[in-house]
Amino acid sequence: MIDSHCHLASEEFRGDLSTIIDRAQETGISTMITIGDTVQESAECLKIAEEYPSLFAAIGVHPHHAKNFDEARDGTWLKEHAKHPKCKAIGEIGLDYHYMNSPKSDQMSAFRCQLQLAKELKKPAVIHTREALDDTWKILQEIDHHGIVIHCCTEAWNDIERFVDRGYFLSFTGIATYAKSDVIRETIKHCPLEQMMVETDAPYLSPVPHRGKRNEPAFVKEVAQCVAEVKGVSFEEVDAVTTQNTLQFFGLLP
Repeated sequence: MIDSHCHLASEEFRGDLSTIIDRAQETGISTMITIGDTVQESAECLKIAEEYPSLFAAIGVHPHHAKNFDEARDGTWLKEHAKHPKCKAIGEIGLDYHYMNSPKSDQMSAFRCQLQLAKELKKPAVIHTREALDDTWKILQEIDHHGIVIHCCTEAWNDIERFVDRGYFLSFTGIATYAKSDVIRETIKHCPLEQMMVETDAPYLSPVPHRGKRNEPAFVKEVAQCVAEVKGVSFEEVDAVTTQNTLQFFGLLP
């Protein structure tokens, strides 16, 4: 099984990262994709991925930090470091209109720049979208890059179906296990398993029964179990298909 999206460069893992990785592997998590939110964190993700064979990285600037994004400076850095053999995607990038930590104009500019870079480099893009689905869709159509995963999908099926029809992937987190997450589970029910990934978004969004604790890659199994129950298939099938999806998406197949 693969945790397709975690933040192992986060401060929450500074004291026991090796233990966290060992525990994930002991529970059958063969691979983890550690995701950058800033240039600095992206650099740390690459460094961590160099140290652990089971880790790979995505590099990018999150919409929360878009107000500090400089295309000449940061775009150049991303383009250069995307050549690193452990860099498998650009992300996480996108739009977040919930917290509005950066103005819309800055978010859209940073998103367009990084998505265009992903397209030019022929690397997939890991997309964050929150309360910004229409603008996200518009930019994805403008840039027309097809290697797309919508990370931490919480959208209603009627709203996200067009993304799936377009061939994009949806990735689900521990939120799907929460009692009030019927909307997410309905989306899981409708989304083809062949276009699905599972993730933790660790250290955030711990699934039941770990809610309230620091999340970690080992807990991605709870997300896969939730998917299996919603779709009425075996855990083993969810494991096999989502693992194949993730390997193919991030270019990890031999």
